[in-house]
Amino acid sequence: MPGGAQRDWLHQEWVHSHEEDQGDDMVFRPAGFKLPPSRGRRSIELRSDGTLGHAQPGPADRPERGQGRWEIDGDQLRLFRGSAPGEVLRIASAAPDRLVLRRT
Repeated sequence: MPGGAQRDWLHQEWVHSHEEDQGDDMVFRPAGFKLPPSRGRRSIELRSDGTLGHAQPGPADRPERGQGRWEIDGDQLRLFRGSAPGEVLRIASAAPDRLVLRRT
């Protein structure tokens, strides 16, 4: 992770703030952060035991939820959802109130 070791504050639910995205960078905010209304938002919950909760808009804009696991290797966040191949995202920046992930 950029700037040093993994922090406890990383272990929370992060919600995609697509209004703040720039280029390949996706901005995530803590679940309690006040975001404008949206038809649907992706979320990832990075639990301290390495398990993952995730949701994304589905049909009729209802969230589709799932489980998986996650790991960090250097500046890469790897998300594994069920039997699907892992998604690898680069951690561009990380702070308690803002997580920026870059598509690789």
